[in-house]
Amino acid sequence: MRISPFFLDLQSVYHAELDDLRSDSEGVDVLRHRLADKRKALGFLLQMMETSPEMVVVVLHQAFTFSKPAVLDRLVSQDDDELPEWEQIEGALTIAPWAHSTVTQILREPLGPWFMVVAAGLEYLYHRAPSAASHSAADDADDDGAGDDNNREHNDNDRDGGSDSADDDEANDRAREDASNDWLAEQGFDRKDPT
Repeated sequence: MRISPFFLDLQSVYHAELDDLRSDSEGVDVLRHRLADKRKALGFLLQMMETSPEMVVVVLHQAFTFSKPAVLDRLVSQDDDELPEWEQIEGALTIAPWAHSTVTQILREPLGPWFMVVAAGLEYLYHRAPSAASHSAADDADDDGAGDDNNREHNDNDRDGGSDSADDDEANDRAREDASNDWLAEQGFDRKDPT
């Protein structure tokens, strides 16, 4: 599958946004709670639809089931000036019942149809990760019924391009932890003891 530069750029930012929402400062998985908060703030988030679509797409995380992958494969290969109309891809997916009112509200916006195309592409890429992983167990249990992950789990290595060894993963984890601790210390918090 070919992914256009447009979707490739948005995909990495969208995955980062979901990762940011996933856990609190103590490492507790709070994704469901934070997604619910984002969905409640949809009216405010809609003003960022054009400039930061990845910040808004999270309200539709797990809202789609994809029935015609070939249509979505074609979609994610398109650049932003070549995107199809929403009506052209709408039949290639099913919207979860919990998301119908959200989609209706989005489609009322002038950029709503364009945004829905982008959202479908980003969610398709998110769930299209080639191998199983660690994050979807909590996603599958969403309180609001947004739990169909097409029986796929998400792998951190798939999202960041893969890793050839466990040592690389550990080094990346340590670097992220150090950067996080540095930032917290700059904000006036006590430095977390290394484990």
